[in-house]
Amino acid sequence: MTDCERLVRAIHASSPRAVLAVTGGGSLALSQLLTVPGASRTVLAAHVPYAEAALVEFLGARPEQFCSQRTARAIAMAAYQQAIKLRQKSSPADFPILGVACTASLASEPPKHGPHRFHIAWQSCDTTVCHSVTLVKGRRTRLEEEQVAANVMLNALAEASGVADRVSTGLADDEPLVEQRATAEPLWQALLAGECHRVAIDHGTTTSHEPPVRAIFPGAFNPVHHGHRRMAEYAATRLQTPVHFELSVLNVDKPTLDFWELKQRAAALADEVLWLTRAPTFVRKAALFPGATFVVGADTITRIAEPRYYGDSRENRDAALHEIVASGCRFLVFGRNVNGKFESLDDLALPANLRAICDGVSEHEFRDDVSSTELRKANGE
Repeated sequence: MTDCERLVRAIHASSPRAVLAVTGGGSLALSQLLTVPGASRTVLAAHVPYAEAALVEFLGARPEQFCSQRTARAIAMAAYQQAIKLRQKSSPADFPILGVACTASLASEPPKHGPHRFHIAWQSCDTTVCHSVTLVKGRRTRLEEEQVAANVMLNALAEASGVADRVSTGLADDEPLVEQRATAEPLWQALLAGECHRVAIDHGTTTSHEPPVRAIFPGAFNPVHHGHRRMAEYAATRLQTPVHFELSVLNVDKPTLDFWELKQRAAALADEVLWLTRAPTFVRKAALFPGATFVVGADTITRIAEPRYYGDSRENRDAALHEIVASGCRFLVFGRNVNGKFESLDDLALPANLRAICDGVSEHEFRDDVSSTELRKANGE
C-alpha cells in the first residue's frame, strides 16, 4: 500500500464530508480520493469547473484573477455552501462538512509566460485555510506538477479532517508552502451559519451588545481608503450622528466572504464601529437597520434602482423599494466619477419613491475620486 493510499484510507475513516472543486489542476487528488474504497464516506460532490465560464457559474461571480489565494478561498467557500445544502438533504444531517478547492496554473502547451503555481484552500464552520506554492518552472513535467498539487491537497484535506498522517509533498527547499489561516470566533461562525443576521464589532471587539444605529455606511471596503473615511466624517457632521460601517458576508455580485477576508477587512476598520451582516441587498439592510440613513455613492443608488437585481422584474423592484420606504430608511448620496464623468444625485433617473428618500451631496460640498478597484490594480491584486 502506498503512502498516498494509506492517507486516503485514513481520510475516508474520518467524520467530515466534503464538496471538492478544482480548476486548472488538482484533478489527480480527486482521482486518488475516488479510487480508494470508502470515498462515499468523504466525498459529497466533486467539481471541475475548468473553463472560465464554468468557474464564474460555480462562484456566482467573476473573480478578478482565476489563479490566486482569494479565488481559491472563494471556491472553497462556494463548495462549503453547497456542502451545507447537501447535508440538509441527508439523513442523518449532523456530520461535519468541508469545502476544499484547488486553483492552479501548471505546465501547459504552449508554455505559460507566468509562474507555475497553485493555491489550495479549505473551509469549515470555524476555519479558513489557504496553502500557496510557486513551483520552479521546468523542474517537473505537467504530471509531476499535478502530483505535487495532489499531495498538498490531500494533506490539506487530512488536516481539515483531523487526520494526523501526511504524505511527502515533493516540494524542494526553494518552493516554500505559504499559508493563510483564520479561525473565527463564535459570533462570526453563527453569522456564516445563518444562525444570526448581524454582528457588531465595536472598535475591534466583537460584542453581543448592539450599539444604536442612526447612520450606516455599507460597502465591500476592499480595501478601505481615505475616501471612505472622509465620506463617513462628512456624513457624521451633516447627519449629526456617528456613522457605522457595514460589511455583508453575502453579496449579489461577488462570492461569499471567508473568515480570512473578513478578518483582513475588519482589522482595517478596527477604529470604527463595524457591522458584519447577511444582508446582500438594501431591502435586507433596511430590515436589519430600520430608520437608519445609508451613506452611499451615486453608483450604488443607481444599482438599487436596477431591475436586474430583482430577477429582472420591475414589479419585484418596486415591492422592494416600498419595503425600504416603509422601514423609515433614507439615503445620503455622494457623487461618484463613473466612466470618466462625475455624477451626483441630481444627474440620476430614479424611481420617484426612491428619489423621495434621498438627499444629495453636491460636487462642491464633497468630491474624492479614489477607488478600491484602482487601488487593487495598483497593488497588483
